[in-house]
Amino acid sequence: MTNTAPHPRDILFAGEKPFPALPAVDHYAGSEKLMHKALALQHELGPVFDLTCDCEDGARAGAEAEHAQMVVELVNGAANHFGRVGARIHDITHPHWQRDLEILVGGAGRRLAFITLPKVRSAADAAAQLAALRRVEAAHGVARPLPVHVLIETHGALREVWEIAALDGVESLDFGLMDFVSGHHGAIPGAAMKSPGQFEHPLIVRAKAEIAAAALANGVVPSHNVTTELKDVAVIRHDAERARREFGYLRMWSIHPNQILPIIAAMQPDFSEVEEAAQILVAAQDVAWGPIQHGGRLHDRASYRYYWELLQRARNTGMHLADAARERFFAA
Repeated sequence: MTNTAPHPRDILFAGEKPFPALPAVDHYAGSEKLMHKALALQHELGPVFDLTCDCEDGARAGAEAEHAQMVVELVNGAANHFGRVGARIHDITHPHWQRDLEILVGGAGRRLAFITLPKVRSAADAAAQLAALRRVEAAHGVARPLPVHVLIETHGALREVWEIAALDGVESLDFGLMDFVSGHHGAIPGAAMKSPGQFEHPLIVRAKAEIAAAALANGVVPSHNVTTELKDVAVIRHDAERARREFGYLRMWSIHPNQILPIIAAMQPDFSEVEEAAQILVAAQDVAWGPIQHGGRLHDRASYRYYWELLQRARNTGMHLADAARERFFAA
């Protein structure tokens, strides 16, 4: 018999902003060659990581328009199987940032997954770029408002991080460790750009905790900075595990293909909890999301929301889900 009970996304967050269900890795590529390599890997692994095409640091001076146009062609191309490709534009002080939006949104607005804003100095900066994005979308008939990811890497952005997180359209707050350290004029040692210093220096610990708290309180995904280790899988995974367990980050940057799988593994929920989540949600849907008992404990919509978001994280990190949960909740 076909199950006709409402889907959890339709019933559990009525009147609330649903928490974004994003892949656990945001992989950055600046050159066309590396972008195509990343897309090939995404096709192989599935949509377990996002690709961000870098139109800021990836673009040569004087060739910004050509670089952005190349990204448009890649986003619209057949290799973009899953629609999980976004783009980072230039910062608000750069003369090309608005042209970036015109080219990217005008050419690929219907297929872009998100736009990333770097080096914002305040909530006003982020709001101004968001408003410009919406104007460009309207001018080009892009009906779906593109989600925005905001890099927190300046003193001003950290000071106003709660206001930035609360802006309509912001989906992720990303910590930019390197620029943040550089902005302290040598007061933070270079060793704090890598582990273990990045998890121990008080000024960096403060920043990471404040960004994660602001993001999570406003229904936004906190995204951790990249690890500088490119080869040692154990170190990469350990950095991601610390980001997840100690600071509450649900997503992390990658700058090399070697980093993707260790980060995903570190961000995966506990397998036994995923199994329990699937059982609880299936049972709850069978009673139209009324209270149930499971394992001798009472569950209602409050715990259903927790288990639904956990199940989404499991799926987005490529974990195996029970057939019943997969068919009921993710068949589409």
